[in-house]
Amino acid sequence: MIARLRKFIPVLEWGRTYDGAAFSNDLVAAVIVTIMLIPQSLAYALLAGLPPEAGIYASIVPIILYAIFGTSRALAVGPVAVVSLLTASAVGQVAEQGTAGYVVAALTLALLSGGFLLMLGVLRLGFLANFLSHPVIAGFITASGILIACSQLKHILGVDAGGHTLPEMIGSLVAHLGETNVITLAIGAGAIGFLFWVRTGLKPFLRKIGLGPKLADLITKAGPIAAVVVTTLVAWYFSLNGRGLSIVGEVPQSLPPLTMPGLSPDLLADLAVPAILVSIIGFVESISVAQTFAAKKRQHIDPDQELIGLGAANLGAAFTGGYPVTGGFSRSVVNFDAGAETPAAGAYTAVGLAIAAVALTPLIYFLPKATLAATIIVAVLSLIDLSILKKTWGYSKSDFSAVAATILLTLLLGVEIGVATGVAISVLMHLYKTSRPHVAEIGLVPGTHHFRNINRHTVETDPGLLMLRVDESLYFANARFLENLILARVTEGCGIRNVVLMFSAVNAVDYSALESLEAINERLTDMGVGFHLSEVKGPVMDRLEASHLLQHLNGRVFLSQYDAWMAVLGWPSERPKPVLAAQTF
Repeated sequence: MIARLRKFIPVLEWGRTYDGAAFSNDLVAAVIVTIMLIPQSLAYALLAGLPPEAGIYASIVPIILYAIFGTSRALAVGPVAVVSLLTASAVGQVAEQGTAGYVVAALTLALLSGGFLLMLGVLRLGFLANFLSHPVIAGFITASGILIACSQLKHILGVDAGGHTLPEMIGSLVAHLGETNVITLAIGAGAIGFLFWVRTGLKPFLRKIGLGPKLADLITKAGPIAAVVVTTLVAWYFSLNGRGLSIVGEVPQSLPPLTMPGLSPDLLADLAVPAILVSIIGFVESISVAQTFAAKKRQHIDPDQELIGLGAANLGAAFTGGYPVTGGFSRSVVNFDAGAETPAAGAYTAVGLAIAAVALTPLIYFLPKATLAATIIVAVLSLIDLSILKKTWGYSKSDFSAVAATILLTLLLGVEIGVATGVAISVLMHLYKTSRPHVAEIGLVPGTHHFRNINRHTVETDPGLLMLRVDESLYFANARFLENLILARVTEGCGIRNVVLMFSAVNAVDYSALESLEAINERLTDMGVGFHLSEVKGPVMDRLEASHLLQHLNGRVFLSQYDAWMAVLGWPSERPKPVLAAQTF
């Protein structure tokens, strides 16, 4: 029972060996991450269309719950750019931004997302995320980065623009361009320039003037705080809010409140599909980050337990004034680089943010929204990777089509249609590729026991023997393809007397494929052609033995392809030797 509890509550496992050194490293990492998260959490709440405190609330209880139930020792959970954009898109369709209903809908989205993730984790269904291909995810994240950056330009310009798609955003910005507030533009553009310099030039500058690498790194990571402090002081000293500069305003000075998501059937129905999309995208982003850092320290990540950890984190956000969360790349990089040893670093980060929520919120009253928008723009530009188009074009045209379609549909029709299309394209691509499996006609490599594709190697063949290697498991979508291919090759008068299917790459045969194999056997029997199998794996053989196929098979099942070659051709014998097939490319 204790071992089972440790599996489902990982803190009981790593907590047994927690010591002073780990505490020291985790505490240092927590301080650094907390400094970075304060402006970032406020900014992402702005992106989601929520009050700024929602970003801080979403970074306290969810982090603690993930520390208890998650398996990654470096993953930092909280609001992230893509999920914030998805939240704004989903909630904006059921409630008007700035209303109490909007906040309740965001809580409900977190509740549904957490419940869905928890269900997948309990049922051990983490593998479902594998159906979302990496090129499609890369395309969606790139398009989302463009949309996020574009959506924040209204705060940089100080205009009342809107829109959910790229054409709508650009059209709205152009229409309101004449209303640009010069002071807001100066604050926003200055913050963007400063943050870019922080990312690229501050650390080399600090190292050049003699600071140590750790101190230079710490100051660089705290760079966004400097932008927040300076622009807030400027806005306060010159009373710029009275001259058109939009500021954060009053933020509640309290710990996360207990909140209740909306449970009306209509609201749950409206947010069900968006919640699934938010969950899938969030989990894929989180698990990829977690596995990247785990590999660097040779640690193990359990995808199903990660679902439980993220599900618990989202449920926590739903009842404490937050919105959907997941593991973020940028904050996890900071957490890892700062030396976090265990998930306890996340718990300490939550404590730091709780202190900030209670003691520091009055200090951000004059914080310009343009500064938060600048923080978002600089952060998400790293998400935009248009090189994926060039890479997929050179490697696979089908992957390129999937990426291009995902990017275009996300930009032109919105994030929900984009991600739904991405999921559909991923599944359809998988079905298409497996429905037309690679089947190679093979021959014997001279002087060996190896068999290779006759179109790639110089091999021995026999006109009376057709040998095919099936390079895919057989199931309902591709069974008929194999049946048609064999029957098309074994035509009247072709001289083929035996067919051998090499099953070395076949890991499974479902019932539809079994019926196709039986149909092939019957047709070849009627033609007077022997039908044989070779190199059938144990689990596949177990299933075939439980059927009637082997009882009615007109040929044999061979342990190796070479055994089939020798037995069918009758070597050594007086028969003429096989011909040598010419190598082609």
